[in-house]
Amino acid sequence: MRPLGVEQNSHGSTADFIDTLSSFSRLHRAQRWEGTFGDFIANILPANAVALARSSHEYIWDMLRWHGRAGQPDASENTRARELFKRELFGIDEPLSRVVDYFKAAAAGSDVGRRLLLLLGPPSGGKSTLAILLKRGLEEYSRTDEGALYAIRGSPLRENPLNLIPTSLRAEFRERYGVHIQGELSPWARDFVEREFEGDFVRVPVERVFLNEASRVGIGTYAPHDPTTADIADLVGSVDLAKVAQIGDEGDPRAWSWSGAVYAASRGVLEMIEILKVKREFLYLLLTLTQEKNVKVSRFPLIHLDETILAHTNLAEFHKFLQEKENEALLDRMVIIKIPYALSYRDESRIYQKLVSGAPAFRNVHLDPHVLNLAAVFGILTRLAKPEREGLDLPKKLRMYAGEAVEGVAESEATRLRAEAPEEGMTGVSPRFVINAISNAITRGNTHSLTSMELLLALKDSIESDARMDVKQKKAWIDHLVTARKEFYNRWVKEDVHRAMFASFEEEAQQLLEKYLDEVEASLDHRQVTDPITGDSRAADERFLRSVEEKIKVSDSGKLSFRQEVVRKAMVAFKAGEKFKLGSHARMREAIEQYLFEERRDVLRLVTSTARPDDDARQKISVVQQRLVNEYGYDEHSAKEALSYVTTLLAQE
Repeated sequence: MRPLGVEQNSHGSTADFIDTLSSFSRLHRAQRWEGTFGDFIANILPANAVALARSSHEYIWDMLRWHGRAGQPDASENTRARELFKRELFGIDEPLSRVVDYFKAAAAGSDVGRRLLLLLGPPSGGKSTLAILLKRGLEEYSRTDEGALYAIRGSPLRENPLNLIPTSLRAEFRERYGVHIQGELSPWARDFVEREFEGDFVRVPVERVFLNEASRVGIGTYAPHDPTTADIADLVGSVDLAKVAQIGDEGDPRAWSWSGAVYAASRGVLEMIEILKVKREFLYLLLTLTQEKNVKVSRFPLIHLDETILAHTNLAEFHKFLQEKENEALLDRMVIIKIPYALSYRDESRIYQKLVSGAPAFRNVHLDPHVLNLAAVFGILTRLAKPEREGLDLPKKLRMYAGEAVEGVAESEATRLRAEAPEEGMTGVSPRFVINAISNAITRGNTHSLTSMELLLALKDSIESDARMDVKQKKAWIDHLVTARKEFYNRWVKEDVHRAMFASFEEEAQQLLEKYLDEVEASLDHRQVTDPITGDSRAADERFLRSVEEKIKVSDSGKLSFRQEVVRKAMVAFKAGEKFKLGSHARMREAIEQYLFEERRDVLRLVTSTARPDDDARQKISVVQQRLVNEYGYDEHSAKEALSYVTTLLAQE
């Protein structure tokens, strides 16, 4: 990984970014509109009556599809609708699919829309990020032509102007425009129409509104403080005594404080943070709002509200909630979606990359190319359940979850393993713990370069100093650090040094792959191979084949199926008009690399371990180190450490 925060001072880069800003501004510059309800019916409604009568669920579903319009055209609708989340959330595609399905079903009018959406997961797992992305997506969408929203001007609920149409005229409206109106005027709007316009709703002012969390327009957020002192007025408002003194009537809608979170979220979304910490009366109010689309407060009839409630909570609060039998009815009125930690170390590494990219502590720090992947391997190991299947351990399971091939196990087995352990990812180390450990190592050491081994030491120190963990858990997590080093980092760093040492590696490896294919085809077809030099015929070189296959622990009993798989993939590439390369088969690439590495082990040991290198050896070491820097993402410090570490490994073998 190259240093973060490299400044770009070129005029070209600045001009390009200004062009990007200008394009964004043009795309999102929304046209404001104001007029009477009569103007709205005459000039705005006919263009797209269906869109102007959308419920909050329908609006969110259309927003998700709008953000997915630039996705792959041949991808499924669900995949495209996840486009909003793909830059920020990694490794939780299945939960995101369920979230998307919730909005699709709710928008279609199914009973799902009458259920509160509850995201359940461990800390720092992505629940809050998902909610933030959803809110930001709504803000952006409301500024487009497709997402235009209109409301009665001045209404604290930003209620749909179509609610002005009397009940007796709605059947005619439906026949004329093909739209069914479900909403009702709020007490504030009824009073406003009667007092200001003597009931002439055609003259009521209407304006275009733009959803905005900071302005509390269509997006509300509620975070519980002390449950014992929490006031439900935070949600539904209360009598404003100052206004009562002016108006003289507590029952006047103008004397009510409409500042509650449910009013701020009208027409959009209400985020309930740590929802299970609130009083039960809060929950009943929210669930009634979700199911019946109304709330009841003193002095007023039922108040119609159309909004989507997105709640989230952690496992501890959820388990406590489950233990109380009186909560069973509440659970039936929720759609609960688990948001676990990522289980692929590649996805986890992308999370770390996102976090360090925006952190000042990492701005001028170089991370060696394996730091984030190695940290991710450790993180995933803490989250996995030990497999019960014979011959399958945690490292193999981790590799399968990352999409890597494991000898003797079909790729489809990863799905079955996930199904057998549905709670995987709900516990374990959080991304925040890992990033904090790395930050501490950088800050304390005042270093501008962090190696993988230094990362492991930093994680070990964080584990040992964590007062929340018991001795047993600390030992287990430190064991995972050892596993990550032995099973993953050792292999990665040896491959880097090997490739850096032999400039012709890729060409040699491809030639070796082609030789392997020739020998395998001859072996499977039971035919002779013609030696290219002598012209003599001979049987397939079984010894060579096994020497390659044994590098990735292909057993003698499993060699036939492995060879058939390699040939099958080679034929697929051939039929597609492509060359079968090292990257076409991950396990074959690993086998070839290990084979070449073993062939040159003695040369590598000689170059890297000479106590007093002569000029020739020193030159070779310098070239290897420089190639690690120029081509493999190291800096001078980490390259030197990598060479030293590989030397130690070779001495131990």
